[in-house]
Amino acid sequence: MKSFKELKVWQKGIELVEIVYKITATFPEEEKYGLSTQMRRAAVSIPSNIAERHLRKTAKDFKQFITIARGSCAELETQIIISYKLGFIQEDNFSNLSSKIEELSKMLSSFYSKINSKPPTR
Repeated sequence: MKSFKELKVWQKGIELVEIVYKITATFPEEEKYGLSTQMRRAAVSIPSNIAERHLRKTAKDFKQFITIARGSCAELETQIIISYKLGFIQEDNFSNLSSKIEELSKMLSSFYSKINSKPPTR
């Protein structure tokens, strides 16, 4: 694989970013620098860490960036739950985002498991 852009997990991450930006654009003005910004940063962190991981060659680096991306998924999931409970996200958008985050988390966990099952490189 020549480019991180060919990775399905990166592509899914980019799709998630687009959705988060569209949804947070409808948040109340007072959330512009609050929850909206936090959600956008968490979403952007996911494909960004996948891309950065792709350029690193050691298993240790791989694990670190995949772990960060997984953490960003959990952070974003928490933030969409809060947004839903505060009435900033409608139920259909909440369900859609939740399923996309779950799918992405599973893909990242699979990546992580694959690297853990390989013998360490020297």
